[in-house]
Amino acid sequence: MPSKKALVRRPGPRLAEGLVTHIEREPVDHALAVEQWDAYVEALRAHGWETLEVDPADDCPDSVFVEDAVVVYRNVALITRPGAGSRRAETAGVEEAVARLGCSVNWIWEPGTLEGGDVLKIGDTIYVGRGGRTNAAGVQQLRAVFEPLGARVVAVPVSKVLHLKSAVTALPDGTVLGHIPMTDVPSLFPRFLPVPEESGAHVVLLGGDKLLMAASAPKTADLLADLGHEPVLVDIGEFEKLEGCVTCLSVRLRELYA
Repeated sequence: MPSKKALVRRPGPRLAEGLVTHIEREPVDHALAVEQWDAYVEALRAHGWETLEVDPADDCPDSVFVEDAVVVYRNVALITRPGAGSRRAETAGVEEAVARLGCSVNWIWEPGTLEGGDVLKIGDTIYVGRGGRTNAAGVQQLRAVFEPLGARVVAVPVSKVLHLKSAVTALPDGTVLGHIPMTDVPSLFPRFLPVPEESGAHVVLLGGDKLLMAASAPKTADLLADLGHEPVLVDIGEFEKLEGCVTCLSVRLRELYA
């Protein structure tokens, strides 16, 4: 049976100092962010996910975006080396968490940089965003770890958003969702569905037809509902001020060996 475990990490006290790259900085309400994070975690649990809280990294403002610290394919975990130097201390706690789950652990080494938000897995195809946070050496090292396991790795240019998954994610059938103004080369994806809102490009597959989505994308939610999906909306507005989305607040582990 597929596993349904999700790593999460509570927002730290310095959240408001988190990095912003492609948007203007806005004040972040820490108390509201914690409430929104609690609701996000509860939405995962309500749909059958076992959430595992990674040890805090309170000196790292962006540590709540736990997905950036690791990429997991089958039972192999690749600990990243974030392109933002201030984020590199985030990976230690995540490494401990995946090791406790029995994953085989590998690492990205200098000069490689890679952040998990740049990695979109669709079946055995792994799309890797090559942009501001992930460099060519990082893509090469990811390929060296996962291609021997049967993965097909496809590099994708990213220039308009922070990470690849800031621009695109995928539906259960593999159709890629994207907001055209934020997507560099939509034609790289065999099936591409344009969505009307930037945050509508971000979905977490909860199981069946259920899609976890940001409440800031009501038009996209209606579109996907019309196509037979069941959107589950969560307000993550405080994290969106830091270029966060529903994917980067957890690491979903679907293929752990029993």
